[in-house]
Amino acid sequence: MYKTAMLGCGGRARGHADAYRFVKRGKLAAICDMNEERLNNFGDDFDISSRYTDLDEMLEKEKPDVLHIVTSPVIPSSEKRIRYPLMKQVSHHGVPAAIVEKPIAIEGEDWKQIARLAEVTKTKFVVNTQLDFHPKNLELKEDVAEGRIGEIKFVDASVRSRPAEQGAHMLQLVSSYIDNSRPVRILGQIAGSENLNSDSHPSPLHAVGHVLYENGLHVSLAFGTEMAQMASDDPGIYGHKRVFVAGTKGFVHWRFSSWERSTLADGYESGQLNYGEQDVIAQANFTEAIFDWLDDESNVHPTHLKQSLVEFNIILGMYYSGITNEIVELPFEPPDGLIDVLREKL
Repeated sequence: MYKTAMLGCGGRARGHADAYRFVKRGKLAAICDMNEERLNNFGDDFDISSRYTDLDEMLEKEKPDVLHIVTSPVIPSSEKRIRYPLMKQVSHHGVPAAIVEKPIAIEGEDWKQIARLAEVTKTKFVVNTQLDFHPKNLELKEDVAEGRIGEIKFVDASVRSRPAEQGAHMLQLVSSYIDNSRPVRILGQIAGSENLNSDSHPSPLHAVGHVLYENGLHVSLAFGTEMAQMASDDPGIYGHKRVFVAGTKGFVHWRFSSWERSTLADGYESGQLNYGEQDVIAQANFTEAIFDWLDDESNVHPTHLKQSLVEFNIILGMYYSGITNEIVELPFEPPDGLIDVLREKL
């Protein structure tokens, strides 16, 4: 039984904690939040008595096997990025594994800091893009992997929220369907400055990108309220996430609350999904996959840090392509101050 702990007791943390109803090999034993009211409410609701307002103290006393880092990437009412300092702190304590909420970074500076940390840390960091583990997604990916739709020819994916907010989900889903092929170049366009001063996820309001991967696949990406309208089955900003994979013999299409596929063997099929029911199981399976990696070094988690950095690098490349009106080769070494440049451009 693995011992786990939680940093951050806000709304998203409740999704992490609720999934422990289905986690078989781990127990959430300690929590930490600087807001004592939020900390105590969370502890009471999930029956966790070990409560801390200081991360160092919790890590020293509890020595968890896995830490959930469920915090905003930016300190509210400031522009201070806190993913890297927290991850460095966790690495310094020698925590065996940590689950980090997305996005892993906001712009070039923190992406480069975390990329350097990834080369030296012994902590097994993973990014919490749990859609990969949704039961229906797993089923559709098996269809693709076993050749039921033939050879993949094209992928189309979109989210209605902003790139920094939900883009990591979409890009990780794309990676999972194409066997983590590496992106090699992107042409992007950006629009909308309204969200660049966001307290939590500063980014352009709308963006599109066309990505070429090293296996020859072309992938179309769309972010934002104006660009992600088509093929939507949910009216909310956060309720529109989708990936469509077209092959020579059919297709699969996963959406927030429905799915469809077409194969030569079974023809066209479709159905509805309860996202909440799917997501709590996905979060539990995601957490169990951390334990698999701790058990066996060769059983690497699909959203491990280096893979997630590759995916966020696509977003940074898309920003820069929109600024320069040029195709950007990937991997991309982002310049400092991208958000400031975006403010000036948009």
